[in-house]
Amino acid sequence: MSVPEPVWGLVLTGGKSRRMGSDKASLTQNGETQLSRAVSLLESQLPRVFVSTSREQADDPTRKDFDKIVDAYVDLGPVAGIMSAMDHNPEVSWLVLACDLPELDAATIINLLDEASTEHVATAYKSTHDDLPEPLCAIYRPAARETIDQFVADGFNCPRKILINAPAHLLTQPNPRALHNINSPEDLAGTGIEQSL
Repeated sequence: MSVPEPVWGLVLTGGKSRRMGSDKASLTQNGETQLSRAVSLLESQLPRVFVSTSREQADDPTRKDFDKIVDAYVDLGPVAGIMSAMDHNPEVSWLVLACDLPELDAATIINLLDEASTEHVATAYKSTHDDLPEPLCAIYRPAARETIDQFVADGFNCPRKILINAPAHLLTQPNPRALHNINSPEDLAGTGIEQSL
């Protein structure tokens, strides 16, 4: 690992899953929720892992048994979870992960950690679609907080736009399908993932 500070994990689950129609964190595959799978992947590599959640979801059955960081900011989307984690511990880097990446593998996490830049405020993968940063499988270093705060103050709360302008250190994905996410019931076709309505 190339960054000098500890790296902790954060799985983002505070979204409303409107397009899916049910909570994406609770989608199951082989009897395991997507949230549990994401947490396990991070726990195999990192000393501490937390689940980012909205206040309304903090005590629901899917999230209740995990260490949580409740969003301290409203109406900011995923960046609320990142900022809340940085409030929780501003001295670590945060490896931030979406909970809806069913093809994510350990090799992708390990490569991200191994290649984390000490010269940039963040390290992320390039999208296989457009080469833009993938902000929800990325490492945000302590110095990223100032950058994030500035963008949010200017009315920009899209993590991708923040990383485009930061700029982040961008990596090529070792597994081109690892960061394909699921957003709607149609995306579940052929995946083996089950939706509980």
